[in-house]
Amino acid sequence: MASGKDYLDFILDQLSPLPDITVRAMMGEFILYDRGRIFGGIYDDRLLVKDVPAARRLMPEAPEELPYEGAKPMLLVEDVDDKEFLQELVRAMRPELPKPKTR
Repeated sequence: MASGKDYLDFILDQLSPLPDITVRAMMGEFILYDRGRIFGGIYDDRLLVKDVPAARRLMPEAPEELPYEGAKPMLLVEDVDDKEFLQELVRAMRPELPKPKTR
């Protein structure tokens, strides 16, 4: 099941105060970047983020879910309606995100 553009638009609106958020469509899903670093994505209309210590600290009870079969588990963001929380989450994750791989 692919993710809908409406859900993507909602998440991007929630994150709109963060100027460096970009998105890339990939096989019916959406990869989310902050300052060129992948922090999560939208998979089957679920916001999943990388499992880094900052995300665990802010969402200690977050369930692990697979974005797709064969992938590493990610953390499900359940409270996507809390705009301030989503922005805080991305800001907190920034220092822990791996740098983009150079080609």
